[in-house]
Amino acid sequence: MKRRPPQLSLLLDAAAPDAGERWRDGASVEYLGGRLLLCLDTACREALLDTATLHLPLPPEATPRQIQDAAEAWLRRQAERVIGAELVMAARRAARPVPAHALSFAARAGWTQDDGKGGLRFHWRLIEQSEEVIGQVVRRALEALAPVVTESDLFAVAA
Repeated sequence: MKRRPPQLSLLLDAAAPDAGERWRDGASVEYLGGRLLLCLDTACREALLDTATLHLPLPPEATPRQIQDAAEAWLRRQAERVIGAELVMAARRAARPVPAHALSFAARAGWTQDDGKGGLRFHWRLIEQSEEVIGQVVRRALEALAPVVTESDLFAVAA
């Protein structure tokens, strides 16, 4: 039997990260190139960003899964808003129509994918990057799309 390389053994033998440590009151998440502190707060009705603190409308006894779901739902809404706004600005600068776009949740995907129908898919975790990186990714994805072909008027007079 062939022995596995020691590097692989380290990866296979490593314990899975503890969700209780990653998703708890006082933990942090990445957002726009920085970090946000998670704060469980029953006083708010919806997730609320206050400077560098994300207040989640959860009780102190919330499970790590509930905290993860609430934080990621907020991050995904922000990703849609920020990426969508960046795409509109990039399309205007390039004098192109704004392509259809959606968020991707694939585990092993890059930041962007062409959907094959003239639209784009952006990985929702792109929201963890700085605004400069997001802008660059959006511009490159837009440039990589096939040019928009407009139907020519058969009866137009050639100039």
